[in-house]
Amino acid sequence: MSAAHLPNVAGIDSTVPGPTHTAASLSGGPAAPAPPGALIQDRLAAWVSDLTTLHELIERLVRTDTLDAALAELLRAGSALVGARRGMAVLEPADGLGPATTVGLGLAHADLGHIETVPRSATSYGRILDGLPDPGAHPDLLGEAGLDPRHREVAARLGYAASYALPLAAGESGEAGESGGGAATTLDSAPATGLGRLGAVVWLYDEPAEPVERQRHLVGLYVRYAAEHLARLVELQRARVQVATVAEELLPSRLPRVPGVQLAARHRTHPRGGGDWYDALPLPEGALGLAVGSVSGSGPSALAAMGRLRASLRAYAVMEGEDPVAVLSDLELLLRLTEPARSATALFAYAEPGLRKIVLAGAGHTPPLIVGEHRTEFVETSLSAPLGMLSCWEAPSVELSPAPGETVLLYTDGLLRRTGDPMDRAFARLHAAAASVSRADRADPGAVADHVLRTMLPEGLDRPVEGEDVVLLAARFDG
Repeated sequence: MSAAHLPNVAGIDSTVPGPTHTAASLSGGPAAPAPPGALIQDRLAAWVSDLTTLHELIERLVRTDTLDAALAELLRAGSALVGARRGMAVLEPADGLGPATTVGLGLAHADLGHIETVPRSATSYGRILDGLPDPGAHPDLLGEAGLDPRHREVAARLGYAASYALPLAAGESGEAGESGGGAATTLDSAPATGLGRLGAVVWLYDEPAEPVERQRHLVGLYVRYAAEHLARLVELQRARVQVATVAEELLPSRLPRVPGVQLAARHRTHPRGGGDWYDALPLPEGALGLAVGSVSGSGPSALAAMGRLRASLRAYAVMEGEDPVAVLSDLELLLRLTEPARSATALFAYAEPGLRKIVLAGAGHTPPLIVGEHRTEFVETSLSAPLGMLSCWEAPSVELSPAPGETVLLYTDGLLRRTGDPMDRAFARLHAAAASVSRADRADPGAVADHVLRTMLPEGLDRPVEGEDVVLLAARFDG
């Protein structure tokens, strides 16, 4: 009768080399006595090798700047450390504030879906996410008598026979602190963010297997550092969401409906929060005020200054909107008195849709663009300094009359700067993009704005660009 089959033990990947200083004994004779200190040298060599490998993996990890990239790098490095081919990382902060995501290694989207059909309490990662005790290692899943039937079915279908899971916990000591060894004393000073449990990571073996003690120790140290890095990225993502929320709240929640004109707006705040803004407000006697602007700086202070400036412009527009120069003059005085260290650009247009007449003035701002069936041209505006740059600002206004069906585009220079081209080429690209709007799209200001954005920024508005907001306000005048 053959002996009982024992599970295989996962071998150490070539990424984590083992000690090689012990010479093999001669065949057919007694082993040569080890020189004094050879065992200590072997252990030191192994620790140095482990530390070097760990340092290289952590260096690669800290270069990631998004959650998905960090989770993917965590899975890749961890698979090398524990000798597994596939894995899954689930980000689900215990405080319930998000963000939540799942990333797989060697698993297709459908495979992740199959795994998620298994009851959470029947999986290692699920028990970790629910705060339940779990051994972490399941060296022979299909051989476990009490395995959930659905888990057995999914494991057989996807072809994995063992798993090893670890919690992702920031600011808490994990398995890394429980294992002995020289690496722990060297790498035990990771900064803690205090977010607590962030999620779980699990690696899947194709055959019955489990990591040995040295592998557990190394991957435990690595996961501990990965959790701290992920916690910082989570906090950054949350801050960006909060900044974007504040920026959106400071801008119009909806555009007004004024007879004779159709409006559409597109806006994106850069990750740190910028000061670009737009506004459209109905004025007495069927008139309409249109404004775009940009406050210098970024972050919460720029957002606050933008909110104050926009609110002030609305008040001035109601009182003297038919004179855009007076509106911007009042705004300049307010900025100089209340924000002495800040400058801003702005453009205000007083539109009478019934007469198809616009009177506008700009302060260091980009010129509007008229898009129609028979012309695509920039509005000739006089040169003027930004608000807050001179002791007294003043510039002449400009009057224009859009033809029936023409659209006037107001925008901030972030649209031009995001292209990465010099300004003269960026203006040329904007003109070409507007001129290429199809006849069918010209009837919808939203379609005009979307076409211009797609043409100018093929990578889309969601690509974060440090320091550059995008604002585009389109007003189409009916016939």
